[in-house]
Amino acid sequence: MARSTIDRQRLGRIGSHFQKYVDDGRLPGWQVIIAHGGDIVYEAVAGHRDIEAGLLWTDDTIVRLYSNSKIVTAVAAMILWEEGAFELRDPVHAYIPSFADTRVYKGGNATAPSTVPQLDPMRVWQLFAHTSGLTYGFHRANPVDEIYRLNGFELGSPDLSLDDICDRLATFPLCFQPGAEWNYSMSTDVLGRLVEVCSGRTLDEFFRTRIFEPLSMVDTAFHCPEPKHGRLAALYSPTGPGRTAARNDALGAGAKSPQKFLSGGGGLVGTARDYHRFLEMLRRGGELDGQRLLSPKSVQMMASNHLPDNADLTAYGRQLFAETSFDGVGFGLGVSVMLDPVKAKVAGSVGDFGWGGAASTWALVDPVEDISLFFATQLLPSSTWPIRSQMRPLLHQALS
Repeated sequence: MARSTIDRQRLGRIGSHFQKYVDDGRLPGWQVIIAHGGDIVYEAVAGHRDIEAGLLWTDDTIVRLYSNSKIVTAVAAMILWEEGAFELRDPVHAYIPSFADTRVYKGGNATAPSTVPQLDPMRVWQLFAHTSGLTYGFHRANPVDEIYRLNGFELGSPDLSLDDICDRLATFPLCFQPGAEWNYSMSTDVLGRLVEVCSGRTLDEFFRTRIFEPLSMVDTAFHCPEPKHGRLAALYSPTGPGRTAARNDALGAGAKSPQKFLSGGGGLVGTARDYHRFLEMLRRGGELDGQRLLSPKSVQMMASNHLPDNADLTAYGRQLFAETSFDGVGFGLGVSVMLDPVKAKVAGSVGDFGWGGAASTWALVDPVEDISLFFATQLLPSSTWPIRSQMRPLLHQALS
């Protein structure tokens, strides 16, 4: 079957649609980059990166990637998997011993939980796929979530190194037996620690030397250094009846300074242009501009549904906050995977994959249509507006 063509004029509907979000104050500003067959076919910016300072959004604006960091961590781990550093079925405690004795929540409240032993150890692949039993404190759906919050794990984390963070997490009970359910969680942070253990390098050093430098991702790091502060977008959150964007420096300021906790689950900042290069590497099967990070088979493994019996997230996941819908969507090794666009009730291709970040950023790779897309803005939380579900038909209506 011949590759589809794309109408660049019809892609302009994306800009017209999301300009309205800026005009009425729902978003401060945004940027989108779409490539088809390796060529950038649509790139646009709108609004401000800093409304109060009067700074327009430019094509080199730096954003908090938050959970878009997770795909980077998954790629880092897959690089090591290809090199034989671990196997996907290995128990996590073989690399992070503190997880050998982690127990599983059975009942009770956050201050007096009843627990039972693990029936089977947590496996490495379950960290990729969020079936490990770990959680996030901000879910507010389970006493284990509250245990996380009581120990300083809610929207942030204690000021500890990654290895100490993992050892703390291992003392909390799991929400469920490893592999029993899907639950969006700090699993990717633990996976980042596995990268450190297996490589003998800190996570920031591994990212820099094995991913960012080979892909020329010059502005992506675990914080925005002082000389680049003028390009860092301010963070906003909705407020008032119209949920207009209001500055959120309380959460946004952390991106300006080095953090002790190198969060592979949400700690990176970078530009849309950098992340576009990262997505193009994945679209091309692990290689870009002569730099091969992964084999095509490894990218295919990442973008395959790893939930048992090919279940979607509705059947296998806890109905909590996530960066995607649940119906017709599975989960691979660090990415969501489209199983059935009809069931999901969104435009898409079977096998398209990606993920988003808490400040409403979104990444998509569609191997069927040979497309990569990255949308950048800085509005937290990502559930405020249906940006991702609206973007899909706006993208696909331009294909023929």
